[in-house]
Amino acid sequence: MNEFNPKILTEWVNAYTSELYSWAQHKVSDIELAKDLVQDTFLAASEKMVAFQGDSSPKTWLFAILNHKIIDVYRTKVQKTVNFENESFSNFFDQYGGWKQEKRPESWDEENGNLLDDIEFQLILKKCLDVLPEKWSTCVKLKYLSGKNGDEICQELDIATTNYWQIIHRAKLQLRDCVDKNWFKN
Repeated sequence: MNEFNPKILTEWVNAYTSELYSWAQHKVSDIELAKDLVQDTFLAASEKMVAFQGDSSPKTWLFAILNHKIIDVYRTKVQKTVNFENESFSNFFDQYGGWKQEKRPESWDEENGNLLDDIEFQLILKKCLDVLPEKWSTCVKLKYLSGKNGDEICQELDIATTNYWQIIHRAKLQLRDCVDKNWFKN
């Protein structure tokens, strides 16, 4: 194509939106994100329509754009998780693997019964769970709130047992730190 043609783009939107959306939702399991990815796909297609030579069908070209958008989403998630994992240990331990003095766990004395019965504490705990990477939060919720065992969780999340125990350990460190800061030292 030599120039942008809004009529052709409209035809593509009408013809391929449903299939693109189904594929995106299958890949990201998030309705709103899938809608955004399809919208971004058509936006990118409109910007690059002039470069489309017709070597492939428009459907193939649009799916290629969508797949690149999906890959970018997962790259971003992985990068955030890797950064979070690297920071998590360096926040708590020194270069020799010992506790940093200021991060050493303190005893949590429960003055008035069980903390999980306290609505305000539940809100803090939810906030702390929400800042964990998605897989970490899911592991903790399944283990401690749903009462599932490690094998069930590994099977459900399709992760190795060693990965599961690393996730639980790191998540507990982060949760303890978050609860410490937002509940006990508040």
